[in-house]
Amino acid sequence: MRTERTEAVEAITVDLDGTVLQYERSPGAVLEAAFERTGVGPLFSVDEYYARYDEFAAQSDSMDELRSDCFAALAAENGYARQHGRDVAAAFSGERDQSNVELLPGAARVLDELSREYRLAVVTNGARDAQRRKIDAVDLERWVNAVVVAGHDAPPKPDPEPFERAVRALDATPATPATTVHVGDSLETDVAGAAAAGLESVRLSDRAETGGYEPTYRIESIGELRDLPRLSDAGGYSESDTGTETQ
Repeated sequence: MRTERTEAVEAITVDLDGTVLQYERSPGAVLEAAFERTGVGPLFSVDEYYARYDEFAAQSDSMDELRSDCFAALAAENGYARQHGRDVAAAFSGERDQSNVELLPGAARVLDELSREYRLAVVTNGARDAQRRKIDAVDLERWVNAVVVAGHDAPPKPDPEPFERAVRALDATPATPATTVHVGDSLETDVAGAAAAGLESVRLSDRAETGGYEPTYRIESIGELRDLPRLSDAGGYSESDTGTETQ
């Protein structure tokens, strides 16, 4: 049974990919182009890549290394030479521009409004270099006060540590887990991780299934975030510190 919280929301953490921004060309389309460039049949599906992404992000120093190791492993598991996977990864890197991203519809307006009332932080899994290029490409730091790229200095979501780091980085409010809400599109990483860290969660999805993880709230578009009752009144944030810290 969910307990109604009475503490005013002071801070909001947001996931990156699929929550506030998206690639202009989907990973599936880029992977298909990479298979065509290397002249090999599909060695694995984009869903297999998604399923292993966080595992390899936790042990890779760059996006190119992540994909090379991940694609080699997936190729081998599906009965192909590991080198074929590395060749596809190289072709994928040639096709993919990490700065070729765009904010989701309505995200700029919502972030602009919320940043005037709350402390904001990004909590994202992934390779640091790729995530930083995406953040820079849409100038996300005009709104956020801290960025935590989990997988290196902190374990990847759903481990609670990335959320705890973000809350500590927003302590000028002061923000605490009880006064922080996390917004993300993944049940397994965002909803589960927020709960483990003691945060309420908002799942951004047009699907109602929970998979055993129950978000505090669910919205179908980022534009609905501002209408949640918990965020309908201004928080206690005073604009005394607007610097951005990257964890």
